[in-house]
Amino acid sequence: AWVHGDPRKVIYPTDSYGQFCGQKDTANENKTILFYFNILKCASPVVLINLQCPTTQLCVSKCPDRFATYIDVQASYRYKPDQWNYFRQFCKPGFNNPRKSVAQVLRDEDCPSMIIPSRPFLKRCFPDFSTKNGVLTVANQTTFRDGRGKTRNVTDLREAANGINNVLDARSVGVKIFEDYAISWYWILIGLFIAMIVSLLFLVLLRFTAGVLFWIFIFGVIGIIGYGIWHCYWEYDHLKGIPGSDLTVYDIGFQTDFRVYLQLRQTWLAFMILLCIVEVIIILMLIFLRNRIRIAIALLKEGSRAIGYIMSTLFYPIVTFILIAICISYWAVTAVFLATSGEPVYKVMANQTLCKYANLTCDPETFNTTNVTKLCPGAQCTFAFYGGESLYHKYIFIFQLANAFVFLWLVNFAIALGQCTLAGAFASYYWASRKPADIPLWPLFSSFGRAIRYHTGSLAFGALILAIVQLIRVILEYLDHKLKGTQNSFTRFLLCCLKCCFWCLEKFLKFINRNAYIMIAIYGKNFCTSAKEAFFLLMRNVVRVAVLDKVTDFLLFLGKILVAGGVGVLAFFFFTQRIPIFAQEAPMLNYYWVPLLTVIIGSYLVAHGFFSVYAMCVDTLFLCFCEDLERNDGSTAKPYFMSASLHRILGKKELSPKKA
Repeated sequence: AWVHGDPRKVIYPTDSYGQFCGQKDTANENKTILFYFNILKCASPVVLINLQCPTTQLCVSKCPDRFATYIDVQASYRYKPDQWNYFRQFCKPGFNNPRKSVAQVLRDEDCPSMIIPSRPFLKRCFPDFSTKNGVLTVANQTTFRDGRGKTRNVTDLREAANGINNVLDARSVGVKIFEDYAISWYWILIGLFIAMIVSLLFLVLLRFTAGVLFWIFIFGVIGIIGYGIWHCYWEYDHLKGIPGSDLTVYDIGFQTDFRVYLQLRQTWLAFMILLCIVEVIIILMLIFLRNRIRIAIALLKEGSRAIGYIMSTLFYPIVTFILIAICISYWAVTAVFLATSGEPVYKVMANQTLCKYANLTCDPETFNTTNVTKLCPGAQCTFAFYGGESLYHKYIFIFQLANAFVFLWLVNFAIALGQCTLAGAFASYYWASRKPADIPLWPLFSSFGRAIRYHTGSLAFGALILAIVQLIRVILEYLDHKLKGTQNSFTRFLLCCLKCCFWCLEKFLKFINRNAYIMIAIYGKNFCTSAKEAFFLLMRNVVRVAVLDKVTDFLLFLGKILVAGGVGVLAFFFFTQRIPIFAQEAPMLNYYWVPLLTVIIGSYLVAHGFFSVYAMCVDTLFLCFCEDLERNDGSTAKPYFMSASLHRILGKKELSPKKA
C-alpha cells in the first residue's frame, strides 16, 4: 500500500489527462476545480463523483458564472474579445484558434459547446440550480441554448438537479452545524468536565448507596407490576356487562387494529395472569437469592473502596482510548493507500456511437499514432478511472480484508491490555492482608509493566481468537449486502443463522476472554489454562455470577443514564438561555440541539469510560472472592482475604483476626 498508494487520488479530482486539479508545483496548481464540457451527458451526481462522466473534463480556477455558447462567442470574437478570453479558459489548455470551424471544434472537443452558471461543490462545477415560484431555474432562466442549435429546458437536468439540491441543502446545514461547534466548543468541554466530576461522585456514593439504590429499584419494579395487576383487574371488572366484551380472541380472529382486543375482558384477564406470574417469580427470586444479592451488593461496595485506594485506575481508559485511536488511524491511512493504489486507466471516448473502439483501453502517449483517430474522427484517449490488471491489483480486496483483520486484532489487544492491567491492580488490592497498608506501591503502573513484560503473548492470543470471529462476522455482513435481492429464501435463512451463531460466539468469547485476563493477572498462567480455570470457577458459582452480573449492569446503567440525563438537562437549560444567571453567557446558535446532543452523548461516553473501570473492578473482586472461598477456610493457616462485610454476609467467622 505504501509503495503503490497515492492519497492525492482521493484529495484531488482528476482531469481527462490523468492530472490532479490543485496539486502544488504542477500546471494545475491554481486550477482546483473540475469542469465538465457537457454535463448533460452525466446522469446524476453519483456518476460525477464515483464514476466518470462520458465527456471531457478539465481543471479550471473557477466555475462559469454566465450562459454562453461557442457559436456566439466565435461569431463575436473580433469586436468582443473579452467574451472570447473568458470562454477560452474553459477550453483545452493552449487552444486559441477561434477561426477553426465550429464542427471541428465540437468534434475534437477543443471547447465546450456551451457553458452555464455553476458553483463549485466537492471540487467540481455543478449547475447553479434554484427554484423560483416552484419552477426549477438556472440563474433565473428556465431555458438555455446547448450550442448545437437546440434550445433546452432546465428540466433536462432534473435528474442531476434533484440529487445536487439535496446535497447542497445538506451542505448548508453542515456549515451551520460547524458554526455552532465553533461558537460553543468550550461550553461543550465544560459540560464533559462536569460529567467527569459527576461520574466520580457517583462512584464514590455507590460505595455507600449501592444497596439502597438496588432495593429502591427492586421494590419500585414490584410496585409498578402490582399497579399493573390492579389496573388489569379494574379494566376486567369495568368491562363486565358491556355487550361484546365477553367474546374471546378466537371469536374475533386477527385484527390489524389492536385496540379491538382491549375491549375484551379475556385480554385484560390474560394480562393480569401474566403480570401475576412475573410478580411471583420476582418475589420468589428475592426470597431464595437474598443472600447472593447481598453478596453482590457487598462486592459493589468493595469495588468502590478498591477504586478509592487506587484512584489512578479511573484515568486508565484514556490510555486505552489513545491506543485505539492509533489503531484506527493506522487502519484508515492504510485503507486509503490501498484504495488509491491503482494505476490510471485510459479509455477511448468517441462521439460516434458506432465506433468499435469506444470504451477500449488505450495509451495516451501512442494514441495519436494509431488508426483509431482515422476510423473514429474526434475520438480521444481520456482518463477513466484508477485500476490495474496486475497480480497486486487483483488482490487489493484481499489486502483490505487483511488490513481489517489487523485492525480488529490490534483493537482487541489494546482492550485486553487494559482489562489485564486493571485486573492486576484490583487483584493486588484484594489479596492484600491489611488494606491499604499491604497494597503495593503504584499498583496500576506495576500491573501494566507485568502485562507488557510477561503476558503480551497471552493477550495477543486471546485477541486473535476474537478477531477471527469478528472478521467472519464482517465477511458474512458483506456477503449479505452483496447477495441482497438475488438470494433465495434458503440462502437468507442460512446467512441469518450464521450471523446469529457468530454473534453469540463473539459475546461468549468476550466473556471468557475478560475472565481469562483476570486469571492471567492473578496467577500469570497462559491464556488457555487461565480461560479453562476461569470458566470452571464461574460454572461452580453460576448463580452468583448471574446475580452479580445483573445487579452490576443495572446499577452502572442507572449511573450512566443519571450522568448523561443530568448533564443533558443542565445543558438544555443553558443553551436555550433558561438559566437567568448565564443567559448573557449562552452563545447564539443556529441549532441548539447540536451542542446539546454532543454533550449528552459525550457525557454518556465519559460515564461509560469511568464505569467500565468499576465493572472490571467488580468482576476481578468476584473472581478473587470465589478463589478465596475455594482456597481458604478461615482458619489460622488459611485465613480469608475478603472484607469483614462479606464475612458477615456469609455467616462465617474468621479464626485468624486481621484488619480488612
